[in-house]
Amino acid sequence: MNERSLSDWELVYHEWNPEEQPTREALLTLGNGYFATRGAVEESPAGGPHYPGTYLAGGFNRAESEIGGKVIENEDLVNWPNWLPLTFRCEGGEWFDLAGVELLDYTHRLDLYRGVMHRRIRFRDRADREFELETRRIVHMDDPHIAAISWVVTPLNWSGAVEIRSAIDGRVTNNGVARYRDLNGRHLEVEETGHVGEEAVFLTARTLQSRIRMAQAIRTRVWIDDEPAALERRTQSEQNRISQSLSLVAEKNKPVRVEKVLSLYTSRDLAISEPAFEAFEGIRHAADFEALLERHQQAWRRLWRRADLELAGEECIPAQPVLRLHLFHLLQTASMHSTRRDVSIPARGLHGEGYRGHIFWDELFTFPYFNLRLPALTQALLLYRYERLHWARRAAKEAGYKGAMFPWQSGSDGREESQVLHLNPESGRWIPDNSHTQRHVNAAIAYNVWQYFQATDDMEFLSFYGAEMLIEIAQFWASIATYNPDRERYEIRGVMGPDEFHTRYPDREELGLDNNAYTNVMAAWVLKTTCAMLNMLGEDRKAELLQLLDVSPEDLLRWQDISERMFVPFQTSGLISQFEGWDSLEELDWDRLREKHGDIQRLDRILEAEGRDMNHYKATKQADVLMLFFLFSAEELSEIFSGLGYDFDPACIPENVRYYLDRTSHGSSLSRVVHAWVLARTNRERSWDLFQDALASDLDDIQGGTTKEGIHLGAMAGTVDLMQRCYTGIEMRDGILWLNPCLPKELKELNFCVHYRWHWLHIHLDHETMTVSFEKGWSCAARIGFAGEVYEMCAGDQKRFSLNGEKSS
Repeated sequence: MNERSLSDWELVYHEWNPEEQPTREALLTLGNGYFATRGAVEESPAGGPHYPGTYLAGGFNRAESEIGGKVIENEDLVNWPNWLPLTFRCEGGEWFDLAGVELLDYTHRLDLYRGVMHRRIRFRDRADREFELETRRIVHMDDPHIAAISWVVTPLNWSGAVEIRSAIDGRVTNNGVARYRDLNGRHLEVEETGHVGEEAVFLTARTLQSRIRMAQAIRTRVWIDDEPAALERRTQSEQNRISQSLSLVAEKNKPVRVEKVLSLYTSRDLAISEPAFEAFEGIRHAADFEALLERHQQAWRRLWRRADLELAGEECIPAQPVLRLHLFHLLQTASMHSTRRDVSIPARGLHGEGYRGHIFWDELFTFPYFNLRLPALTQALLLYRYERLHWARRAAKEAGYKGAMFPWQSGSDGREESQVLHLNPESGRWIPDNSHTQRHVNAAIAYNVWQYFQATDDMEFLSFYGAEMLIEIAQFWASIATYNPDRERYEIRGVMGPDEFHTRYPDREELGLDNNAYTNVMAAWVLKTTCAMLNMLGEDRKAELLQLLDVSPEDLLRWQDISERMFVPFQTSGLISQFEGWDSLEELDWDRLREKHGDIQRLDRILEAEGRDMNHYKATKQADVLMLFFLFSAEELSEIFSGLGYDFDPACIPENVRYYLDRTSHGSSLSRVVHAWVLARTNRERSWDLFQDALASDLDDIQGGTTKEGIHLGAMAGTVDLMQRCYTGIEMRDGILWLNPCLPKELKELNFCVHYRWHWLHIHLDHETMTVSFEKGWSCAARIGFAGEVYEMCAGDQKRFSLNGEKSS
């Protein structure tokens, strides 16, 4: 039997494998958008293969560390007190721990449809006593403050006294990423522990710098034959930990059912008096496990009705459950519980401590799914950026620019959270982290604002929030751009592109590169789009914003001029150049590197360990130039380049793709998603292969053991979006939802729903036809585009489009 199996709605591990446990814990994480808990087992303490972690959305803390005589400060997504501990022992025996028993049967299962983690274990202890243990765990999707565990322990060949221990452990640190372990990982202090009536205990803790308070209360109950068990209950309070011991008598072949329910509140919550009081009230009124489970499953059923994508085709059978696993983790990291909480989406989800829980540009990959499913959630996540405009303005001013300059890595308050140093595990050396010069994150935020508006036609949001962000980002691009009279064009100097391997020129001390093509084109697009947006606003609001943000008529003229005369570098071959000077870099012997090192995804670390500088070579970590073909259709790019005064033939796209794909190491999990996208219409077979590789990114941990630090949420969302928008050709522009399907041969049929401009649409696709049904809607009509024609459709309408040239109906 394979160690792991997947069915449509389940991920199942059939054997216990300690070496894989850290990765499994990330993949088996349960959450609800408010908090999440890794899939660590309840009975085993932290250490060895086990790393229990509970993470609060927006729950950050800062700490200082000394490295090489230099004090550096980092902000981390905090690992909060561990509410999982639950174990038992027989009279005179050892506490149950997987490491101390003989496993006779083991199954660990994640039910994606219901949001439940199951285990079934048969084992024998050192005294030859045999047991069967069945466990279930939920992090409640209906009530975000609740989580629960159910254990059923059955003695198979013995009877006797049993002691059950249930605890909250506050002795936790941030210790989940090996390369961070030389840094200060202590973020919490336990304030208080105690009782909540007879059945429950609590623990309150506070972060050391940000002063966020969390209260956890747990209630533990035991049943035998569906009746409360006769037991003796004792509470034990140790330093930073509180537990209850429940002593009872178990009988052979008679199941003992244990339920542990958690109530969790924090000082970040709205509409509360005080976290501990709310946690006490929550645990007093919490239902039993089965009732909680029913409400939880109902919430997941409601989500899946909106969220699912159904694939058909024999070669799609392996892809379907992985896509659902990706959707599951996307919906656990950001749900409707995320709204009104001032949070965004960490690049590694709420699943671990990789990247310190920071928010990057990965929103480019996660927001498109939510735009067309849960647009109210996208709006809330965009407001995370809006609320941090003051920091972005401050950063721009300190750097000598106007407008708003958002950080590459964001955390609690919007300041730049990129590390000053990072550890290269290949060489063991701490080296400078220069990634903060990736100014293109500002273009990503503007793009996300505009895409949300295209999907929703939400003029209120655009007028009151989106416009302000667009204007301030436009001001930033206009002020960072400088005019070169020799070229009669504008340039942007001293930045990094998405590639990340290149941080400076080999012969230059100062950071940054000149005229990164992606950055320059995106800056021009932002300026042009912002000018168009201003003309959509009412005259009063436009005047208010221009006055409020100190935008003069001269500024607007400059924006227009830059949007028409931004410089874009090209290679001597006519291909788009990643940045100015790319042509002069050295080529690498990729075959020799693969032969020598095998996995060369993190080529930068390999070369640094060999004493070589990545900046000398034509090599990319992930898509850079090709991001343009990912974000824009050929028609849009033709319009953008034409507006800049450059000839752009869409026929050159495949050549650009081939050139850069041959020089890409795929050192980022996002890389295969983008390359699968840009190959979708010219090389469907290669696109499907890269899609398959992207699907495996976390499930098979192909990024060199990083999944245990948290799943790669942008890549997960990207695989979903390949199905939702890429292979269907969905594009939103000028108030029209355009559809231009191009299904891979392996994908026979595709069924899904999208929410577009207040309508729910059901789309069914195969290789011959596309059927679009308007199921429900709040507005009169929406416009659908296909094959150059535009159709108005209302609730109840259905239209069948032929994909082989026949007349549509």
